[in-house]
Amino acid sequence: MAIFKDQIVRKDPSLGSPEPLPRKDGDSYSTPTPSYEPAPRTRSREAKESVIAAGLTIDGKIEGAGHVRMAGRFKGDVNVDGDLTIEAGAKITGSVRADTVTVGGELEGNIEGASRVELLATGVLNGDLKAGSLTVASGSRMRGNVSFGWDDAVAPQPRLRMETDAAS
Repeated sequence: MAIFKDQIVRKDPSLGSPEPLPRKDGDSYSTPTPSYEPAPRTRSREAKESVIAAGLTIDGKIEGAGHVRMAGRFKGDVNVDGDLTIEAGAKITGSVRADTVTVGGELEGNIEGASRVELLATGVLNGDLKAGSLTVASGSRMRGNVSFGWDDAVAPQPRLRMETDAAS
């Protein structure tokens, strides 16, 4: 016998609609277990995302393939073949190397070799930046040297001029 007659089901609009489950025989108030469709992937690559939750503080080194979302604090270098997102309120102290870096929190260190860097309105970068492209939102802050839009492999090399002596 159930204590509550009506069940309240809250729907999250970002998730798919739950499929109705068949009722059990003889059970007039069975509790359905909703099954949701997975959210559509918004990233072009099918890499997994690792999350460092708010409230966590970690010292060490992050290396590997995949996306990283930082919501806590991390002290050490980050080198990933994927995207790095630093959430508002998060802080990384160390150098960063990733395909795409989105800074919404604070980064105290250099960004090297990123194809794209985005500084959000809440983002703070205290270090040097070297990237293929840079997007800066109003309100973001940065202190350091910036180099973007240059491809080192295609950058013009200085020409050497050889002078010869005509008497030889």
